[in-house]
Amino acid sequence: MNAINQTLLARASAKLGPQVSIAIGLLVLAVLLAMPLLHLLPGDHALHVSAYSLTLVGKILCYAIVALALDLVWGYAGMLSLGHGLFFALGGYAMGMYLMRQSAGDGLPAFMSFLAWNELPWYWYGTSSFLWAMCLVVLAPGLLALVFGFFAFRSRIKGVYFSIMTQALTFAGMLLFFRNETGFGGNNGFTGFTRILGFDITAQSPRAALFFATVVLLVGSLYLGFCLARSKFGRVLTALRDAENRLMFCGYDPRGYKLFIWVLSAVLCGLAGALYVPQVGIINPSEMAPTQSIEAAVWVALGGRGTLIGPLLGAGLVNGMKSWFTVAFPEYWLFALGALFIVVTLFLPRGVVGLLRKEKDQ
Repeated sequence: MNAINQTLLARASAKLGPQVSIAIGLLVLAVLLAMPLLHLLPGDHALHVSAYSLTLVGKILCYAIVALALDLVWGYAGMLSLGHGLFFALGGYAMGMYLMRQSAGDGLPAFMSFLAWNELPWYWYGTSSFLWAMCLVVLAPGLLALVFGFFAFRSRIKGVYFSIMTQALTFAGMLLFFRNETGFGGNNGFTGFTRILGFDITAQSPRAALFFATVVLLVGSLYLGFCLARSKFGRVLTALRDAENRLMFCGYDPRGYKLFIWVLSAVLCGLAGALYVPQVGIINPSEMAPTQSIEAAVWVALGGRGTLIGPLLGAGLVNGMKSWFTVAFPEYWLFALGALFIVVTLFLPRGVVGLLRKEKDQ
């Protein structure tokens, strides 16, 4: 009887597991969708969500999209990228160019006037149009990823060599954008945004709309990730990750699969960067620093790579800790981050999601 009862309990828990996960996910989604509405309430209302809280959560959601994008290439295709911060920053700079033009009106952006520039560089033409700015948000990271991925995958570069090359790519981008003569604000980057689509960017309604758009992009990216993971394409990716040579022996050319998921991941990062900039109010070359991309890898490792949900949890946990540490103990944050990565590597090889699944199985 005990054995029968245990079997029935195991089956019941197995059926309830996905239902509980879906219920928790819907609850979190409901809270996120309610936040911009609560932000629109008067400031003295008990349920009012402050601009600081909305901005902080919106920033973390943008980082969560980056973590999900990295999980697609690392968790499923087995390619550890240490340069996704570059794609994120390119999307942010594309949106920043539009916001700077909005703030400047008919004149030059403030930093160009300070540097005594007389006219806009050719690559700034058209950036006063929101539609063209959104095209740049997709094209800038997408084309760079396409060119880089084409040559890297054609040369069959993988493993640690691929990681080093992506890190070198983002470092080169950071050095390029640091220079004043490139026309991207140099060390200070872009800031001082005032309007977006004709609305005051600091007003409640635009803030709420940007936050809502971030939630929509996150949910859409997660849905797309699940669709890809459960399709034949996703099964080929996992086979590529686990045994690329066997996959080639079966007649598959891995280069096309790698290139597609690599470019898709870069575009998602660019879209996340485009939503990050108007909410945070600044973009500068520090977003391209290799440490930013390494930190994104920590988010994925902590949450559990190859799970899609895990990287979202990892991004939320790490950035929540970072927000607290940088206020309470700012000089110890990097030590805490390094210790966290070591602990996860040694004791949680499958991340937080793997730990929860192990406890559920027991």
